[in-house]
Amino acid sequence: MILRSVLSLLLLLIALPLPAGEATSVDDDHLAATEAWRSARYEALKRPDGYLGFIGSGLVHEGESRVGSAPDSDIVLPKGPAWLGTLRLDSNGKTHFRSAPDGAGRIDGATFDDVALKTQLDEGGPTRIDFDSAWFYVVRTGDLVGWRLRDLDSPLRAQFDGIPHFPVDRNWRIEAEWEPFDPPRTLEYLTVLGTPESGTVSGQAVFEHDGQRQVLWPMDAGEGRLFFVFADRSSGRSTYGGGRFLYADAPQNGRVVLDFNRAYNPPCALNGHVVCPTAPPENRLRILIEAGEKTPATP
Repeated sequence: MILRSVLSLLLLLIALPLPAGEATSVDDDHLAATEAWRSARYEALKRPDGYLGFIGSGLVHEGESRVGSAPDSDIVLPKGPAWLGTLRLDSNGKTHFRSAPDGAGRIDGATFDDVALKTQLDEGGPTRIDFDSAWFYVVRTGDLVGWRLRDLDSPLRAQFDGIPHFPVDRNWRIEAEWEPFDPPRTLEYLTVLGTPESGTVSGQAVFEHDGQRQVLWPMDAGEGRLFFVFADRSSGRSTYGGGRFLYADAPQNGRVVLDFNRAYNPPCALNGHVVCPTAPPENRLRILIEAGEKTPATP
């Protein structure tokens, strides 16, 4: 799952992309670096804790919910014991889990009776309840509390064989000009659930394409990285409708490199059990970017 931020950047182009239909520019070093990046991305997706491992999700309602694979459960799991336990969401947003009497679930390898559950936003969280090859936990998105189930034997994980993508084209590795904001600005965006989120934007990247000024706002991703969620004229056609993600290194000498060959699908495009940010109005480009990942064959 995801969810924490989105964008700030604007700019002047250094390498103009070729018009559609013309030969792409291939640089052996750039091609090799892009393919290595793609290989690492696929390996991350296929890890036990990768996004392909989700097999169940839903919202948690206030009060008590019986959790298990039995059809009459309040939270029906796609696999596991008929009754795993009872999940309680208090009015203050805190969650507790009381184990079923047979103690099928484990936390850190040990049985338990009743435990307060941490979400992914809490230090040391989320609390993971293991059973069979799967594990159950709770997450928070804005004011909403949800549950997730991962499985080492996830069909998506077992069947994954890559993601369609455009040919690598070095002309889509663009040096944009960085325009800092003073003071920083606030970016508002929605998740795929329609829940509002916001983040602080310290500047914008600007570049020129087809004689028009293009602007992108990124979020600070930490460790000297910028994170963009953007859409373009390919969105909803050859690429995912909610937009794509792109990371860039922090600006140097007033410029930031936007390599759209590394534009990739958000996790929710690969697995419907994940919540992602969608492209905000500030990052909906009026150009066609035929670079990076296309719509996945298996949404």
